[in-house]
Amino acid sequence: MMSCRTATQLMSESLDRPLTRKEKLNLVFHKLMCTGCRRFEHQLNRIRMYAHTFTKKNTSE
Repeated sequence: MMSCRTATQLMSESLDRPLTRKEKLNLVFHKLMCTGCRRFEHQLNRIRMYAHTFTKKNTSE
């Protein structure tokens, strides 16, 4: 099984590049079994959303 360190690294990398099929599949299986990594992904998505909203508000001023 993939380690949490590898899983979180792949989640971060997925924001910058497309993951390979193998990486995606391994990540999906890992997240099925790991609550911590599912939570990390949720938090990563929220941070990204907040950053996007903040940037959008500051550029319109």
